[in-house]
Amino acid sequence: MTYTFLEPYTFKNGVTAKNRIVIPPMTEGSALYDGTVSQDELNFFAKRAGDAGIFISPVAYVTENGKGFAGQLSITDDKYLSRLSEMAQAMKKGGSLAILQIFHAGRRAFVAPEKLEGASAIASGIPGSQTPRELTGEEVEDIIKAFGEATRRAIQAGFDGVEIHGANHYLIHQFFSAKSNQRTDKWGQERSRFGLAIIEACRKAIKEAGASQFLLGYRFSPQEKGEKGFHLKDTLAFVNQLADAEIDYLHLSQDDVWDVPNDEPAGSDNVVKQVLATINQRKPLIIVGGISTPQEAQEAKETGAEFVALGMQYLREPQWVAKVEAGQEDRIRYTMPDEAAAREVGINPFMYRYMQEDLGKPITQAPKQ
Repeated sequence: MTYTFLEPYTFKNGVTAKNRIVIPPMTEGSALYDGTVSQDELNFFAKRAGDAGIFISPVAYVTENGKGFAGQLSITDDKYLSRLSEMAQAMKKGGSLAILQIFHAGRRAFVAPEKLEGASAIASGIPGSQTPRELTGEEVEDIIKAFGEATRRAIQAGFDGVEIHGANHYLIHQFFSAKSNQRTDKWGQERSRFGLAIIEACRKAIKEAGASQFLLGYRFSPQEKGEKGFHLKDTLAFVNQLADAEIDYLHLSQDDVWDVPNDEPAGSDNVVKQVLATINQRKPLIIVGGISTPQEAQEAKETGAEFVALGMQYLREPQWVAKVEAGQEDRIRYTMPDEAAAREVGINPFMYRYMQEDLGKPITQAPKQ
């Protein structure tokens, strides 16, 4: 079988990914207490480096009030640059493009209740959630600037790009949702404005650094299944704006790559097909969701998306592409039976338990084949 995901891809700025496979951002909760990159994380990255064409980091927070969970990376200050530089080098070893994902958690932040802030003073739908304080207009502008500063630091640290995390119910997503954004100022009247302003701030930092080959990506959710603060039609209108914005790629966040719209008649085109039609080849797209085998990756690639991401599978098998290229598909690891097996692939006991218990994603479970 011919696998087109093994082909290289060259972005418009001249940067080349050696194949079309992506390691997406995965929370592993192993940074030090203050957000510094830990040795365990460096080991985790080193085990997976050089396999996928693009390697996206776990998300890093851009302001102290934007921290989303314990054990998360920080890019809030220049003091983190030395260790972030080691991280970038570990991820790039072997030829992968190292992308640092950046975000602000908003009302889902892991901070004291009095520091919790959001687009509006509306609690999330998670039981027991605290009500955040609505950000002032000046504070919104400060957060936008913080994304620009994070981009500057990522460039200085030696990353090949940053990905703005606009998905999964965090602050940028919260500004886009009518459920969580009920502001009456310009940040509420046009809910896509916040994400677009962050893109501008990051692009400005790239230009000021003269980093013409530094990539800028944007991750987004297609729809809200629970709160339903926006639907696919709203997202497609935003995707049309993103496709004309100064970014290098888009990253569609889904649990299942074959998801269908939750508010359209049966038989409607799936989400990926509609997003691709809207982009209309203006930007490359990364798709993700439940892909484990080479056959599944090829099927996903044949949708027309330029890149295919494998998340949980890269926890189990750090050398996925290498084994496909070597004709050793029968040696790809699809299970992780215990902590000993996890240690073999650079996952320490804490990281293993975090992924098993806190994330609710059993990495020992074999995928459907």
